[in-house]
Amino acid sequence: MPLNARPLPLPHETATISQYRRLTRRRIACLAAILLLIAASLLFDFNTGPSGLPVTTLLRTIFDRASVDEPTRVIVWQIRMPYAVMALLVGASLGVSGAEMQTVLDNPLASPYTLGVSAAAAFGASLAIVLDLAIPGVPQGWIVSANAFVFALLSAAVLDAVARWRGMSTAGVVLMGIALVFAFHALVSLIQFIASADALQGLVFWTLGSLARANWQQIGVLAVALAVSLPLSMRNAWKLTALRLGEDRAASFGIDIRRLRLGTLLRVAVLSALAVSFVGTIGFIGLIAPHIARTLLGEDHRFYLPGSALLGALMLSLASIASKILIPGVLVPVGIVTALVGIPLFLGIVLRSQGRVS
Repeated sequence: MPLNARPLPLPHETATISQYRRLTRRRIACLAAILLLIAASLLFDFNTGPSGLPVTTLLRTIFDRASVDEPTRVIVWQIRMPYAVMALLVGASLGVSGAEMQTVLDNPLASPYTLGVSAAAAFGASLAIVLDLAIPGVPQGWIVSANAFVFALLSAAVLDAVARWRGMSTAGVVLMGIALVFAFHALVSLIQFIASADALQGLVFWTLGSLARANWQQIGVLAVALAVSLPLSMRNAWKLTALRLGEDRAASFGIDIRRLRLGTLLRVAVLSALAVSFVGTIGFIGLIAPHIARTLLGEDHRFYLPGSALLGALMLSLASIASKILIPGVLVPVGIVTALVGIPLFLGIVLRSQGRVS
């Protein structure tokens, strides 16, 4: 054998490589199938509504706006498209945020909804809607979203600061987040108690979660945030995968656990805070989508993170469709739909986790 020749792989090594390649192909095929489902759901969402536009008219409006009348253009471009696109972006943001939270906190129940980010955003929105308290210099149309975003970020900052100051374990961080949820819910209830009838109606509608207020400016902001955040998440994919083996094992690979956790929580806080500030409280997407992705794609975060984002987008897109057809002629807030579907799945996760512990 020449000195520079590579040794032939052993039979068991060949079998392992073959299995890995089959697994990779299966994961790629699964992601492609989810993308096809998203495309079908998006088209169905475009076509669902009280005006009953045919698919041909819808496609002509999208690709040749000049060929249709003004009312049709308004319906498609100012109502249906922002609604449907925002569903995808918010779902993807919450899905990837929940996936990273569950990894760095090593808790299957971690998500922006269960750790207080959504509750803090609701409190910030309530200050703007009921008490007219706003950040100076913010344009009128962005006051509620800006307040919600700032308070959501503050809740994440408080959670991180307390965790570092007290040296909490990941379980302690989750319990602290649950405490923040109850605290902000109590504050929102207090503001609801003193609110006028009109302000109370606006606050309740916001907290129910709705895509109806979506516009292209908000879509642009969230799309940029997602486009910046997701590549950063993928850059840390192997570190997050190693973290699933345990902190000691990950540290033995030279990974700075504290820095990884801090950077991930900061990125997740910004992304989830933006999503919630634009559409209100959307529960269970960030909790359920990562569990489905883990079942389909495994723990390899190169596939798990994009899978969680895509499944979050698909779930909220389907919820958007259901919100339009659940009660004929009535647009049900999408947060109600996600709660109705998410609660049984959440209970299943709790029972499954309890079974593993026992």
